[in-house]
Amino acid sequence: MSSSRPDTAVTGALASVDVAVLAGGLGTRLRPVLGETPKILAPIGGKPYLDHLLAWLTGYGARRVVLCLGFRAELVLDYLKRHPFPAVEIATSVEPEPLGTAGGLRLALPLLRSDPVLVMNGDTFVDANLATFAQAHREARAAASVLCATVQSTARYGRLDLDAAGRVARFREKDPADAGPGSINAGLYLFSQAWLKDFGRTEGPSLERDVFAAAPAGTFTAIPAGDVAFVDIGTPESYAEAEAILGRALARPAAGQARTSVTRSVA
Repeated sequence: MSSSRPDTAVTGALASVDVAVLAGGLGTRLRPVLGETPKILAPIGGKPYLDHLLAWLTGYGARRVVLCLGFRAELVLDYLKRHPFPAVEIATSVEPEPLGTAGGLRLALPLLRSDPVLVMNGDTFVDANLATFAQAHREARAAASVLCATVQSTARYGRLDLDAAGRVARFREKDPADAGPGSINAGLYLFSQAWLKDFGRTEGPSLERDVFAAAPAGTFTAIPAGDVAFVDIGTPESYAEAEAILGRALARPAAGQARTSVTRSVA
């Protein structure tokens, strides 16, 4: 890919896809480092993580992002008011109380209009090609797809067991004894509107433990990202690694450009 003429299939991959960012967590593990600052505003390389995330998404053409907020949401809303972003509509869904990842997504469903919808954790970053992810989802005609990253040890993240057809047979929980290499859930999903409609009738606060674990085997198409950089900014140790990984991702041609203006709606 030429840096002077980026591939429009890459830079426009998310032009018609709403992106839901799950950013309502309490950030308990990072509290000693961040205090009352929500993780989505954690400073990395002199800028809040939100800046880096939106630059990355708009580099793939994202035009509409829904932030699912909870803990100290007022700080995020104030930041958005004072620091606009370019060519992207930012809607917000604010939890009245901690609802978990599943509860936060259910609350935001009325704001998610595209088909499919990209859903991502707001405290993890995987240096993957979102254009490839979206294309593979379409070609598989999948109702639900999960991006898989390969790591040297799955103990910290949990493991995905895959069947011969490349579908998820089982979402395993974290297990300190399961320290070998394997595929993990990278925290990025593409969901059809049909899947989201069914999801809206589910119960439980956690996407991973309550919704995914209860889904029949084969519900999710597993789309491999390969051996890409993956960072969970939810712990002090991994938070310290985030700047280098984000710097490399945003240096590529598909990365977002400097911000100039914003269309913002707050729900």
